[in-house]
Amino acid sequence: MGGQACVFYGAAEFSRDTDIVIAMSPTNLRRLRVALRRLRAESIAVPPLSRRWLRKGHAVHFRCHLAEADGLHLDIMATMRGMAPFETLWRRRTTIVTTDGERHNLLAPNDLVTAKKTQRDKDWPMIRRLVEAHYQQFQHAPSPERIRFWLLESRSPERLVALAAEYPCQATRASRKRTLLRLARRGQEGNLTKALQEEEFAERARDEAYWRPLRQELEALRHQRLIRRNP
Repeated sequence: MGGQACVFYGAAEFSRDTDIVIAMSPTNLRRLRVALRRLRAESIAVPPLSRRWLRKGHAVHFRCHLAEADGLHLDIMATMRGMAPFETLWRRRTTIVTTDGERHNLLAPNDLVTAKKTQRDKDWPMIRRLVEAHYQQFQHAPSPERIRFWLLESRSPERLVALAAEYPCQATRASRKRTLLRLARRGQEGNLTKALQEEEFAERARDEAYWRPLRQELEALRHQRLIRRNP
């Protein structure tokens, strides 16, 4: 659900860690713990791995010490801001089979874009590259779903203006949800650039508000851990 997925989609060249989203059933958590033991994964931060913290939206962080994955960071989540439940994400996932026969299940492009709408500076250029890579792959096979995805998620003023000109009816409908498309329909690239920045800032603020109480919980957990270590 993170940088590794972006690599598969052609929007990144390298990722230093692996982010995954999981189902929180007791059976699946037991399987996860078995896998973590095989990876010799060490918990490197609060909170601990439990349904309680995953359900709240926290990420659980590990560092692997198995020789083949030594030093790899593994971040695990089950609930994310603005995201559908796991069962829905799994149903509409993308599965890629590599040349060696390994199957890799990725968040669908629209879900991955949603997951990337964070406060982090590095995520916003990634969103632009994800949507652009998707457009380059499917521009000659434009389905209604793909056109809607490009219109609602593209972060390129030039691309939005071109899409609005090529698909005016779809752009009109999509502008009810994304009002800056009205500027794209009028070809106002300069105003569109400013509107995209404002859209990004608003999304960053929503993400900050979402994480604020979660960060407070993490600080309380860190404080409790320090007290236990240094009574």
